[in-house]
Amino acid sequence: MKDNNCAYCMQGELVEKFGYPVGKMPSGYLYIFKEQSKMGRLILAYKDHVSEIVDISDEERNQFFEDVNKVAKAIHKIFSPSKVNYGMYGDTGCHLHMHLVPKYEGGDEWGSTFTMNPDKKYLKENEYEEMAKILRRELKI
Repeated sequence: MKDNNCAYCMQGELVEKFGYPVGKMPSGYLYIFKEQSKMGRLILAYKDHVSEIVDISDEERNQFFEDVNKVAKAIHKIFSPSKVNYGMYGDTGCHLHMHLVPKYEGGDEWGSTFTMNPDKKYLKENEYEEMAKILRRELKI
């Protein structure tokens, strides 16, 4: 099921405003969050338009969290953060998705909650693509 007003469902201009596509995983689609003040920040968006984790079956939920775990392992291997923070938001943008946010001791917002969009650091198109290639290789997607 898709929603024509949802950035994740449309996978076009709406999502491109904040996300760079990496690829499809069994439970959904992986994106690089374009604002990269936390280098390696990613979003895993569920494959269907559902609002709540309770709207999917146990099997689907387990697959989603298996994919989150695979992505987290890739973040640790590629970017070597001190910690990865996880966030699920959607009061108004109601599509199930998980932000995986690497945090670096002594770095931006270390020791506090991460800001949704601090609007501090953006990469060039080729830098997003290079990051996406590394992630695709590591995740085999």
